[in-house]
Amino acid sequence: MIELEGVGRRWGDVVAVEDLSLRVAAGELLALVGGSGSGKTTTLKMVNRLVEPTSGVVRVAGRDVRSLPGPALRRRIGYCFQQIGLFPHLTVEENIAIVPSLLGWEPARVRGRVAELLALMELPAELAGRAPASLSGGQQQRVGIARALAGEPEVLLMDEPFGALDPITRDVLQERFQEIRQQLGITTLFVTHDLSEALRLADRIAVLAGGRLLQVGTPRELLRAPAHPVVARLVATPRRQAEAVEALLEDGPG
Repeated sequence: MIELEGVGRRWGDVVAVEDLSLRVAAGELLALVGGSGSGKTTTLKMVNRLVEPTSGVVRVAGRDVRSLPGPALRRRIGYCFQQIGLFPHLTVEENIAIVPSLLGWEPARVRGRVAELLALMELPAELAGRAPASLSGGQQQRVGIARALAGEPEVLLMDEPFGALDPITRDVLQERFQEIRQQLGITTLFVTHDLSEALRLADRIAVLAGGRLLQVGTPRELLRAPAHPVVARLVATPRRQAEAVEALLEDGPG
């Protein structure tokens, strides 16, 4: 569904992404994991042409993304990010309705889609007429996901969508998102710096460093056989955290 073939991006002499080849199968969630400056977000943005590659080819559903104007392409691809980016002067309903309206849907169909997505994200229908600022952070992020899904895209791009949330809200939204993704069968490219999040959500994980792909595989494959020292250090972190919790439990009361 999503293919990157020899893709690269340079900013002058700075290499952001170099010779990256990846494939995300239909219905799969592939997580891009790595530290700051590893090329995760640049890679994500090259899929919907918010950033243009300086080399290589990006395809969605077998079609070179350069064959469509950027705005038309982005209306076909859901996009959700950490800052949420809801328009403050629009209601919740109007925010969710933006892409369907731009796609020329009939008003009745748009209203039905908004109601459907509010229910899917477990948001009360009465929130539709409210301003985003009146919602909690978790509610705003649910609206952001609903907006990304509003145009019935086959592909969803997510850039640290839960990174700014408190741990409990983040846990709840991760679980709900996983249910929705599997229900809809949507193909997802998911950027996160948190390997624990990637292990929980992803079908496969691609580890990047310095704009290069170090390893790609299932969560089990990365945990059992890290192919690079950076990957080994990365997978050691959730192991240490789990071991620390187990140690506390084994110590007993006090």
